[in-house]
Amino acid sequence: MSVGAPVRWGILGTGAINRKLLAGARLSTAVQVVAVASRTQARADSFAAEHTIPHAVGSYEALLADAGIEAVYISLPNALHHPWTMAALASGKHVLVEKPYSSRPEEVQLAFDTAEAAGLVLSEALMWRHHPQVATLQAIAAEQGPLQVVRASFCFAQEGAADVRLQPELDGGSLLDVGTYCVSGARLLTGEEPEEVYGVATLGPTGVDVRFTGILRFPGGVVAEFTCGFTTEHRGLEAIGTSGSVLATDPWQSLPAAIVRDGTPVDVAVADPYQLEIEDVSAAIRTGRAPLVGRAESMGQVRALDALRRSAATGVPVRP
Repeated sequence: MSVGAPVRWGILGTGAINRKLLAGARLSTAVQVVAVASRTQARADSFAAEHTIPHAVGSYEALLADAGIEAVYISLPNALHHPWTMAALASGKHVLVEKPYSSRPEEVQLAFDTAEAAGLVLSEALMWRHHPQVATLQAIAAEQGPLQVVRASFCFAQEGAADVRLQPELDGGSLLDVGTYCVSGARLLTGEEPEEVYGVATLGPTGVDVRFTGILRFPGGVVAEFTCGFTTEHRGLEAIGTSGSVLATDPWQSLPAAIVRDGTPVDVAVADPYQLEIEDVSAAIRTGRAPLVGRAESMGQVRALDALRRSAATGVPVRP
């Protein structure tokens, strides 16, 4: 995919997720990653050398001040997504920011208001939405009779006590890290926003949730249930209708992408969701069209996540 000259991207942060995005970006003629910023020059230099990025800077502010960079990918810890997105927008940059954008609806609304007022593209990096398996899953679910139940999971065995995902001051916890995929999947398959949610959190030593189970009630009586966490390995997204079911066995990471319809495997196209994600945002920048993941998706996400967190804290169902 190429629409005009490649979009010149910079990266804020040097975390592991950047390696996946960079691998996808290298597959595209629409994207040119030209700079990376870290909190130290040495770390930025090391990362740039490892990934053949032409320019490295030792502060996020320096990268945002570079007039040659059109767009930035923000892969910082959760609590830093909003402030650095706002700083990037203020510097005139388009933004692709890692999920979750925030757990606070007012921050998401402010960010999109700011981006739209400036004529800039803002998109939340729910990369799984870009894989072609999503359209296959939706099409099969539509053939299985009226939807009854959605079941989702995303769990992995987390190791390392210093992991930023375990730090409450950085908005850590499994709900925001991997549960956000489950919430996105439930909202996508139902095509609705939940009317009521109920959440149960299991807290770890640092005070963040290391397991989280949620129930979302949607219009028409459809119910979604999900479990996410850092203590076991499991993932999947299943739609159950009146006449059958369809399951994506690894919808979030696509390693590999696989769909099973009533016990029978279905062919799924091979694709790199990170490539498709950054190409989508680059095309939105060049053409003026909306990105796949825009305001409506991110506002639906944050309202559901916020309600789930409030429900877990109070022990009662909450309306988003």
